[in-house]
Parts: sequence; structure tokens; C-alpha cells
Amino acid sequence: MPELYSDWQQFTEWAESRTVVTDGTPFLATEAGPPSPDPRQVFAVGINYRQHAAESGWPVPEVPLVFTKFPSSITGPHGEIALPSDVVDWEVEVVVVIGTGGRHISADRAREHIAGVTTGQDLSERRVQMRPKDGPQYSLGKSYPGFAPIGPVLYTTDEIPDLASIPLTCALNGRTVQQGSTADLIFSIPELVSYLSGIVRLLPGDLIFTGSPSGVGAGMTPPRFLTSADTIVSAIMDGDEMRQTFRDEIRDEQ
Repeated sequence: MPELYSDWQQFTEWAESRTVVTDGTPFLATEAGPPSPDPRQVFAVGINYRQHAAESGWPVPEVPLVFTKFPSSITGPHGEIALPSDVVDWEVEVVVVIGTGGRHISADRAREHIAGVTTGQDLSERRVQMRPKDGPQYSLGKSYPGFAPIGPVLYTTDEIPDLASIPLTCALNGRTVQQGSTADLIFSIPELVSYLSGIVRLLPGDLIFTGSPSGVGAGMTPPRFLTSADTIVSAIMDGDEMRQTFRDEIRDEQ
């Protein structure tokens, strides 16, 4: 996949010229890995849904609140994730995968630079995320191993009629806890691509976690965090599901 993103235009031109494969070897979605397994840059945007800002008690931000999830947290769409504490939260997100990189990409040209979107979870250890109180450090609390699962499907831009109407859902143990749409984004996907590329050079395969709708565990009364044997099922585009189960961390892991 990293090689495909490095020449995304040539790949898409080749793909458009192919007919449907009928003699390939089928595989299950549960066998898929992350659509971009080795991104050089992983951006994430906090408080980017109006309803999530309201449940969090935050004002609507004037500029995107950007942090990073370290690439070592990337994992595939199915599997078991270790819980380092009792305050790990879920946050389903639409994740943008960059195809053609660049700087100073205008919002009206952003779609041309996007390879597609996929399902993601911005898993968050809230205690580490919010310390110290007067200067919280989001990146570490959101970068434990497995805290950035993505996949299984990369929906290419030709499959997405409108980047501003992508549905996304998250269910905890079979009960829907998050249900939203990118229509509620404070900063749209094209605006995020433009904003980020005005500061750094976006690279092929980079990821942008675009924010999470309301319904996170920290916003519940009382708060509800993930525990051992919980299962979360996440999806965007009403499509293939991403599924994670959880266990307590074994402290002597290498």
C-alpha cells in the first residue's frame, strides 16, 4: 500500500482500466490490515463536531485543534487491544488517507489529494491525555499500542458523493453509543487538508483523524470507560465494520 500511495494517480488510472476480477482468491475483511500501515505523519483533530464540543463543555474552536497520534499506535481493523488503565475511551472517526501530497492545497482542490477515507478509532487514555491540568498533552494519551485502529475498507473519492455527508457509528457491546455525520463537522475535510498543508507538507499515505461525534464515554453520567472483554464495532459509509475487543494490559510485555 505505501508504494501505491506514492504514485496514486498512476494507480487509479490503472485501476479504472481494469475489468472486474473473477478468478482471484477471496479473503475475509477480518484478514485485512490497516489501509495505510506505515504513515509518516498522523494528524488528529480534537473537538471538531459541534455536538461533541457541547458534551465536552468546550467552546467551538476558532481554528482546528491539532495533535498527533504516533505511527506506532496504528493497527488493523480487527483484533484485541490492551487497556493500560481504567479510563480508556472510544472515539469513532472518519480518517482521511492522503494520496497525492503537497503544500498550500486549497480547499476546493483538496479532494484531488485524497486517496480515500476509512473508519478509525481515536482511542484515548483520558488520565494521561488531560495531564497536567493547565497544559494537557493529547498525543501520549492517544498513542498507546493499538490506539489507532483503521480499516478495513478504503473508500476512494469516486465512491463518496459528498465529503460533508459521511455517516459514522460506534456500538459498545451491541448498543449504539455514537451516531453522527460529517455534516456536523466544525472544520470540513477539505478545510482540514488546506489548513494542514498550509503548515506542513502532506505526504502520500498520511492520515488525518478528522474528529469524533458525541457519545464518548467521558461524556456519560456517570462516565463509562472500556473494560476487559468489551467489544466496540465501528463503521463509516454504512459499510464494512471494524471490530475491537479489549483486555487488561500485561505489564511485563516486551
